[in-house]
Amino acid sequence: MATGTDAKTAGGNVLIDGDSQPAKERSCQKGFCSVRHGLAIILQLCNFSIYTQQMNLSIAITAMVNHTEASSQPNSSTAQPSVDSQGTWNETLREANPLAPVYNWSPEIQGVLLSCLNYGSFLALIPTGYVAGIFGAKYVVGFGLLVSSVLTLFLPLAADVGVALLIVFRVIQGIAQVMVLTGQYSLWVKWAPPLERSQLTTIAGSGSMLGTFIVLLVGGLLCQTIGWPYIFYIFGGIGCACCLLWFPLVYNDPGSHPFISAREKRFIVQSLSQQDCSPGWSLPIKAMIKCLPLWAIVVSYFCEYWLFNIIMAYTPTYISSVLQASPKDSGILSAMPFVVGCICIILGGLLADFLLSRKILRLITIRKVFTAVGVFFSCMFLVPLPWVRSSQGATMAFLVLSAASSSFCESGALVNFLDIAPRYAGFLKGLLQVFAHIAGAISPSVTGVLLSQASSSELGWRNVFLIAAAVDLVGLVFYLIFAKAEVQDWAKEQVLTHL
Repeated sequence: MATGTDAKTAGGNVLIDGDSQPAKERSCQKGFCSVRHGLAIILQLCNFSIYTQQMNLSIAITAMVNHTEASSQPNSSTAQPSVDSQGTWNETLREANPLAPVYNWSPEIQGVLLSCLNYGSFLALIPTGYVAGIFGAKYVVGFGLLVSSVLTLFLPLAADVGVALLIVFRVIQGIAQVMVLTGQYSLWVKWAPPLERSQLTTIAGSGSMLGTFIVLLVGGLLCQTIGWPYIFYIFGGIGCACCLLWFPLVYNDPGSHPFISAREKRFIVQSLSQQDCSPGWSLPIKAMIKCLPLWAIVVSYFCEYWLFNIIMAYTPTYISSVLQASPKDSGILSAMPFVVGCICIILGGLLADFLLSRKILRLITIRKVFTAVGVFFSCMFLVPLPWVRSSQGATMAFLVLSAASSSFCESGALVNFLDIAPRYAGFLKGLLQVFAHIAGAISPSVTGVLLSQASSSELGWRNVFLIAAAVDLVGLVFYLIFAKAEVQDWAKEQVLTHL
């Protein structure tokens, strides 16, 4: 979106001229002591909770499965004595937690359990964003968080009852989590002043990295000390606690919030006064299909999540297999890139808004530069990994730098849909998440095939990183050519006038 020196509005982002409000009022809006920043912190906690609930089974399943008898009774979900001879890790689990049940699940059953979280997600993504945009995100997001958290608490019981009930719980949980991850963007359409949009969305989004970091860091330790069920009890309880904050403190817009100051409410309303953010019942599907700037974001989402899902799924495997790290050390090392990414996401959002508020760069330039930096440098640090595998320090440094670089995309292409069509933000976020899920379904499978068919581990990982980098760079080129940042004509409310 173009942002001129005369503070004109170009599309969705509106710059407030220095004379449009008193300097005293404008200065009081700076900083983090505001209701809208409090909303960002609450959403950060919600995203933290959702991502820990997404990954807790991936950590716990190593302790839930009886590896000795897994192949003999593949469909059984009956708890068996913890008889294990698979090395120090399983022996430690057995000694420290003799009462935690284990199950005779085959690798096929385990794969279904890990992937069924996404079974209902494809069907729920777009309707959830649409409903949140029309009826408000407060109850859509809050209900999704509550359902996901309560089901997390009951997952150990479901595992005892049988595989079928566990799968049903996971499918429902996946739909509920989509409600949280997609519906929340409808809030920012009415809460985020254009000059703070990047920082508010990145503060909220950093909860995903923080959740991934924490569950990787403490998940293995919980399994080893007090038992795998407590992974679900602890993180499910945290989610329920977040609900106690969400329902009384979050409102769909500043006008309905009982605790917001009149000054902050006026500041938000004035900053969004020229932006059409009222949702519409009808969707301009044909215009969306023909919109190249929207396709630029779609392609960028698919390509960036291709690499992101590989990192999410295979970082622990890469560290444990290539660096020969123990399970405990592997969890700690795997968590390092994500905590750095969490910090850099927030810093990237602050930097983007600083550049925009000081009129150093136009909005479209900020989106493209941040996307280019995120994609190019993350690929540059990932591709050489197979050649530095002999050095643990160099490997971890490259992984951390790659995560830090890719976090800049959160202030680039990944938030660009709020610029071009704010009134359809919920629907578009659901649409974009569909393509992100498609990338997540394809890229780990392709990675598995490349690793299994390669003549050596080094060659397999080399192919994985080269292909991922190529996909990411193709998406970057497409985005740089076609991306825009002004509100599109089809996203503007049509006002009929009569003579």
